[in-house]
Amino acid sequence: MANEAFNNQAFQQFLGERKLMGSQCGSCQTLYLPPRPLCPNCYDEAMAWVELSGQAELRAFTTVSIATTAMIEAGYGRDNPYCAGIVQLDEGPSISAQILGVDPRHPESIQIGTPLRVAYIDRGEGEDKKSYLAFETVS
Repeated sequence: MANEAFNNQAFQQFLGERKLMGSQCGSCQTLYLPPRPLCPNCYDEAMAWVELSGQAELRAFTTVSIATTAMIEAGYGRDNPYCAGIVQLDEGPSISAQILGVDPRHPESIQIGTPLRVAYIDRGEGEDKKSYLAFETVS
């Protein structure tokens, strides 16, 4: 894959390969996740792909009972809520993702600061198969 393609399609392809990739500015060294083709910090276009460790910490979360169509198709809804959160990676960037290994029916049990690691959720089959970014609790 050409490293000039800092777009969602390239990011999704890496997720399918079980790689958490961000972009890093060659000038100011700022890391971005999801990747960006232009550094919003210094406006440089000298971006490079960087594989991130996937180690993270939960910074914010919500439980979702009124799901989007895609999440309803995945089995979530009023009777089966899911947890979505903002995670901060050890390398610095933050991203939103589904949080696995918590009990969305009891949000009072979910703790900010919980250690997490990257996880991947595959949905669909054949050519319709797509990998989604998630994070799971670390035991």
